[in-house]
Amino acid sequence: MKKLGRDDGWELLCQYTNTPALRKHALAVEATMAHFARLNGEEEEVWGVVGLLHDLDYEKYPEEHCHKAEEIMREQGIDEVYIRAMKSHGYDICTDVKPESLMEKVLFTIDELTGLINALCLMRPSKSVLDLEVKSVKKKFKDKSFAAGVNREIIIKGCEMLGMDLDEVIRETIEGMKERAEEIGLKGTL
Repeated sequence: MKKLGRDDGWELLCQYTNTPALRKHALAVEATMAHFARLNGEEEEVWGVVGLLHDLDYEKYPEEHCHKAEEIMREQGIDEVYIRAMKSHGYDICTDVKPESLMEKVLFTIDELTGLINALCLMRPSKSVLDLEVKSVKKKFKDKSFAAGVNREIIIKGCEMLGMDLDEVIRETIEGMKERAEEIGLKGTL
C-alpha cells in the first residue's frame, strides 16, 4: 500500500472543500478515526487520512458523492485502501460497497455520530466537547427532531457491525474529538 501523508491529504481536501464547516467535519472524523486506530493498534495516519478524505467530493459534487471522490482519488494515484474505505462510508446510501475492514466499519459508524456531537456541542453553554458526557449525547440521539439530518440507523447499524455498544462508540468518539477540540472548533469557553 502506498501511504498518503496527512499533509497531502489535507491539501487534496482543501482543493475540493472550501466551506469551513465541512473542513471541520473532515477534521473531526480524522481525529476520531486516528483515536480508534490507536485503540486498535492500527496506523493512525492511514486511518486519519481516510477520515479526512471521506467527503472529498461532497461540496462540489453532492449528487455524485463517493463516486466523484473515487475518480479524483484514482487520478491522484491514491491507494485502493483509501478509496474503498471512502466508498464504504456511503454504504446503502450512495454506494453498494459494504464496510468490511475494521477501519471501514469505524468510518461508517462515526461519520454521522461526529455530526450529531458537533451539533450538540454548539448548543451547549460551554460550546465545547471537552465537558460533554455520553448521557447528553444519548438523550439527543433519541430526540429525532434534534439534528434531524443525522441518520441514527446508520450509527446503530455500524455499532452492530463493530460489535460495540452505542455508549462505548459515543464515548470513544467524544474522546477522539476532544484530542483536536480547538482545531475542530469545539474547545468552546473551556
